Amino acid sequence: MTGAPGELVLAEHRGPVLVLTFNRPAKLNAWTDELEDRYFALLDAAEDDPDVRAVVVTGAGRGFCAGADLQQLQAVGEVSEADRARRRPRDVPRTLRKPLIGAINGVAAGLGMVEAVYCDVRFGSPAARFTTAFAQRGLIAEYGISWLLPRLVGHSRAADLLLSSRMVDAEEAFRIGLLDHLVPTGSVVDAAVAYAADLARRCSPASMATIKSQLSNDADGTYADSVARAEGLMLQAFRGSDVVEGVASHLDKRPPDFPSLPVRSSDVPV
Repeated sequence: MTGAPGELVLAEHRGPVLVLTFNRPAKLNAWTDELEDRYFALLDAAEDDPDVRAVVVTGAGRGFCAGADLQQLQAVGEVSEADRARRRPRDVPRTLRKPLIGAINGVAAGLGMVEAVYCDVRFGSPAARFTTAFAQRGLIAEYGISWLLPRLVGHSRAADLLLSSRMVDAEEAFRIGLLDHLVPTGSVVDAAVAYAADLARRCSPASMATIKSQLSNDADGTYADSVARAEGLMLQAFRGSDVVEGVASHLDKRPPDFPSLPVRSSDVPV
């Protein structure tokens, strides 16, 4: 694991999987601007690192992320709109072209729950707990969670979680679809890494990047629009080398050898 002992987010390479760990365990990994900057910088680096094919994010100690650090929130009423403006949108994790897998090891509250929801797939330990927290702090549903949460758990369940700010335990989170995988024993990080490594080993990075964009772009469109876009994307895929390799490796009964994603500055289409 790389980073100084006091580093706010640790990075560890496990083969083709990068594990990022929020590292403020004494504060249940409460979010600060400095932690955000470090996290986003590591995601940026992972985006164009050909050796990274998937990212797992988790928290150190007993929590995933307890939300915004309340010490910083105490002065929020005295901060101007210009002061609150961030250099980058807070939903940077959703723009990652590679799979982002959450290993929810403890409480995910407020902004911490938003960060968990930004992940493509979520694994949870029995200690995982979720609360939106916003209404109990006099806040609103922040950073797109009012759009994302109904698509995960349904409108009325999202309303329940957002209006009440009640705590949801791991069993309920799994039952309502907030967690995709509940890991009853063993390390939730190891389970998430094994899943991510399987994606890295068996799936085309270009295909996964395109599928992620389809899931995002088709969320508000019609079925007919989705089919029409898929037709064009399918033609692009048929012209690429990944289809040839995917079919050949299956027929040869061997692992596929897909190329890494081109860097974002490249003119090569993805």
